[in-house]
Amino acid sequence: MNEQSIQTKANSGIWRAGARQKLKDYQLLVKLRLTLTVVFSSWMAYLIGLQGAIDWAVVGALLLGGFLVTGAANALNQVLEREYDSQMKRTADRPLAAGRMQISEAVLAAGLMALAGITLLAYINPWTAFFGTLAMVMYAFLYTPLKRMTPGAVMIGAIPGALPTLIGCVAGQGQVTYLALALFGIQFLWQFPHFWSIGFLGYADYRKAGYHFIPPGKDGLPARSIGLQALLHAAFLLPLVFVPYYLGTAGWLSALGGMALSLGYALLSWNFYRRFDRKAALQLMFYSFFYLPLTLLILFIDKL
Repeated sequence: MNEQSIQTKANSGIWRAGARQKLKDYQLLVKLRLTLTVVFSSWMAYLIGLQGAIDWAVVGALLLGGFLVTGAANALNQVLEREYDSQMKRTADRPLAAGRMQISEAVLAAGLMALAGITLLAYINPWTAFFGTLAMVMYAFLYTPLKRMTPGAVMIGAIPGALPTLIGCVAGQGQVTYLALALFGIQFLWQFPHFWSIGFLGYADYRKAGYHFIPPGKDGLPARSIGLQALLHAAFLLPLVFVPYYLGTAGWLSALGGMALSLGYALLSWNFYRRFDRKAALQLMFYSFFYLPLTLLILFIDKL
């Protein structure tokens, strides 16, 4: 192998490594796993609310449009928080925080994703485009700056966080219905035990970076009130999971299954409030990862 071939091979290896890193950086920029979870909840809500046969053009617009709008919101979030992300172990490797991506590149990517995503959602109906835009704007430009100011940011952030199920159901039904509002309510309430358990576990990191959306308590821990909030919101889920049954869009399977899942969520939230330690927070956090997708799956299966 001559010297030119060796150099060509080395350059090719460098290019492939750079391409892999760029792909990884864009996955981090859009928060790929979180975005896919959002898309999944929207897809399940579409199936739950669907009246008639599946329109695959609508499905494609919903999934891709939802992915792009969510990715745009996450990219804008990282643009605004890049200085603070670099101070936390959990977020220090994000491309903007680590300095591997220019702000202009991230803003351009966010703008293109937002434009394409909203256009796709508008293809479905005006409501999906409106709620998609609302979710992106509230997450990036209300929730993100408020995190450094007040615990009220969590309530604000829970609104765009719950809109994916509303958007999915509206895509399937063509209008805002009681079922769409019920699914929105379930996802809205689910976020509080989920978020406060994560907030408890990452409290020191958040405080170090100057975030004030987790109220301080004693001995370097958050205020115990976040445990009470987790418990109350989990308890409110118990009657809400019966609404689809009451509306006649689901049967006893989803009512009883949703009740069982919600009871488990409430008990773990009670345990978190009572013990208020790392183990209880971890148990609640891991349960929260399964609660929402399982609740939506049960509703869909019951419909079938």
